[in-house]
Amino acid sequence: MMKYLALGDSYTIGEAVPYHLNFPSQLIEICRQHGFEISLDKLIAVTGFTTDELMNAIEKDKPSFDYDLVTLLIGVNNQYRGRTVEEYRGQFYALLCMAILFAKGNTKQVVVVSIPDWGLTPFNVEKDKAQVSKEIDAYNAINREITEQMGCIYVDITPMSRIHANDESYLVNDKLHYSEKAYRLWAESIFEKLKR
Repeated sequence: MMKYLALGDSYTIGEAVPYHLNFPSQLIEICRQHGFEISLDKLIAVTGFTTDELMNAIEKDKPSFDYDLVTLLIGVNNQYRGRTVEEYRGQFYALLCMAILFAKGNTKQVVVVSIPDWGLTPFNVEKDKAQVSKEIDAYNAINREITEQMGCIYVDITPMSRIHANDESYLVNDKLHYSEKAYRLWAESIFEKLKR
């Protein structure tokens, strides 16, 4: 049985969605449907986590170094709280290094998922939508660059999040976080990259 470690924030937990319908759980289901025996062994993620908060949680939890798959989706709360992209760059790099170590040093077993664009959702009535999108793009440019430099897998779900930003079937009641329908698309995108 292969082991999967999921690292992130509310998008990894699946805020307001049943646990079995978050994207890591749906990814496991898809893998099993295709004959891959894998379990979601550990999920380290809390709603509101920034990069440094995730690092602290990992240090407390001390995951083992024998995972067959690790996913990392982090950064939206850095952007939301107005943290600098320079800080994000250093902390994201450190997190990706950790993820690779947890995946037995195999970069092809580490998947980075891009940050979705919350700014276009109905929840955002205060901040300039174009500015949020621009900042999300800046964060994603950094995580993509580092991911590709390190030889890990990058899955860009941001365009999807923009297409469905005002479709309530892709959102939960808070009009900010995504529904199981959106997470299914994310999980399918990740699986397609892994399959290749």
